[in-house]
Formats: sequence, C-alpha cells, structure tokens
Amino acid sequence: MPSHEQLSGLLDPATTVLLTVECQQGVVGPDSALPELAEEARSSGALANVARLVAAAHESGVQVVHAIAERRPDGRGANRNARLFRAAERLPVQQLSGTSAVRVAAPIEVSEEDFVVRRLHGLSPIQGTDVDPLLRNLGCRTLVVTGVSANVAIPNAVFDAVNRGYTAVVPTDAIAGVPSDYTPAMIRNTLALVATLTTTAEVVASLRRGRSSPRSQ
Repeated sequence: MPSHEQLSGLLDPATTVLLTVECQQGVVGPDSALPELAEEARSSGALANVARLVAAAHESGVQVVHAIAERRPDGRGANRNARLFRAAERLPVQQLSGTSAVRVAAPIEVSEEDFVVRRLHGLSPIQGTDVDPLLRNLGCRTLVVTGVSANVAIPNAVFDAVNRGYTAVVPTDAIAGVPSDYTPAMIRNTLALVATLTTTAEVVASLRRGRSSPRSQ
C-alpha cells in the first residue's frame, strides 16, 4: 500500500477522476441478471464502498464517471463473439437501453456534474467508448477504478487506463467478482503489477486532506 504522502500526490482533485464500472441496477441491484455477483458486491461491502467514494469525490471536487453496459432491444451492434455475450442474451434480466436495469444502483448517488457513459458493445468501459476522450479533456492523470466485475471489466479497465498513460488506483474493497475468493487472487497476481492498490478509507482520507475548490470554480 502507498504511504499517505504518495497517495495524496496521486489523488490531486484537479487531475483525478473516479470511475464506477457497471454499478447498475441490472447488475448489482436487487433484481440483478447476475444474482451471485450482486450478492457478492453487496455482502462484501464493495457497493457501499463505491457509494462512499462517490460521495467523497463529490465533496472534494473530483470528477465522477459512471460506465454503464447496455444493449438495444433488437441487439443490433452487440457482440456475439464470446460465451459471455451469448449467455447474457439468455438471462432473465436484460440490460436494455432506457430501462431501470441500466440506471446507476443505490446507494450510489449521481450528481448533475457526473458523466454517465453508456456502451453497446465490448467488455471495456474505456476502449471504444467516450471515457478516454472525456478523461483527456478533463486533464485526468489518475483514474480511480471501482465496481464490477473483478472477473472481466475491472482488469480490462485497469489495463486500458495504463495503456493510455493514466495512473490506475484501485481501492481493493470497492471491487467485487465471483467466486468471492477469486477477487483477492486476481488483485494479488494481476492488478498489483499494474495499479496502485489502496482502500476506500485511504482514498476518502486522502481526498479530504487534498480537498480544493470544485472544478467549476
């Protein structure tokens, strides 16, 4: 884990963006298409920690971006080139554009200043979406990655961020995957090699220490 000084140096509110990944009702909500993942996100405290981080970001003037995965009702433009995509087509809850399934899930609060970026294809919240151009236009240097799942989208987001020159920071208690013992193994053997690992409490404390006026001022 980085020291307080090291983490504060990375988490300058003027150059930091908080990314929530697929924290949507149809994924982590009570009526999830993936109940095992939703249960893990909630019982582990990961979803509550994402909400804490979003609230701290709002208080500290840190930009928040919510990455949402969805599909058109007719499925046009969606991937079908992997088992994951084909299995998703058969799930009882579909992540259809305009439905409650693709709304950001409670207890996360979305402010007017937040960006909600929706994608219709692929596995990554960054590759092929508006996230990277937004980050560059915002002057982002550090991307804090949170959400689900530790199996696919979270490592994909971290790799994409690093490949694009951003420093990735991962609060390890604000991500979740299945089974429950997979997430710490993935963190230890994969994310530890490419991201700065920390905790929700440390990020919140660092943002409070470095609190500055909002971007809009």
